[in-house]
Amino acid sequence: MLAEDLKQYSINHTSPEKNVLKELSRETFLRMMYPSMLAGHSQGKLLELISCMVKPSAILEIGTFTGYSTICLAKGLQGDGRIYTIERNEELEDTALKYFTKAGINKQVNFCLGEAAEIIPSINESFDLIYIDGDKKDYPQFYRLVMDKVKSGGWIIADNVLWYGKVTGESGSMDKDTKGIHEFNEIVNNDDRVENLLLPVRDGLMLIRKI
Repeated sequence: MLAEDLKQYSINHTSPEKNVLKELSRETFLRMMYPSMLAGHSQGKLLELISCMVKPSAILEIGTFTGYSTICLAKGLQGDGRIYTIERNEELEDTALKYFTKAGINKQVNFCLGEAAEIIPSINESFDLIYIDGDKKDYPQFYRLVMDKVKSGGWIIADNVLWYGKVTGESGSMDKDTKGIHEFNEIVNNDDRVENLLLPVRDGLMLIRKI
């Protein structure tokens, strides 16, 4: 973990957070349970830059929360590109949609309310970029479901793959979420269809490129 002074130095040398994202972050921390689920400034900027490098025509996001990461990912979309974002908690819909409008991306977003495992097979689309940040126990299932939907040369990014350091513990003592994350990491690492890099950014990001 970075020391606090280095964290602050990193933030000071990162492009400033956009006003709409500041407002969304503030509302999330004031009104929502578990506000730390928000991507936040540094990780959000990383997602934005990756999206801008990939220049996707279609993005799939599993786990919208209040929409911070959706707004960041949408930055790199091609002019007629779309982002499909899936959220199971209906109480988050109004907040997310409000900020999609404020960010000017509402016409590019397909907001899908429900269980990702049921929705993903119903989407008739191939994706350049997929972001996994849903229920941790279901990461292996999400990975299996999206592999046929990501284009060759496309990218998958998975959040929370270090899971607060719990993934290094004894497998017999892992809870279901930790087991899901650990299994996902092992599946990816042994999948000869992809190249991958686990970045120790915040709670861990797995970058996956489909060969």
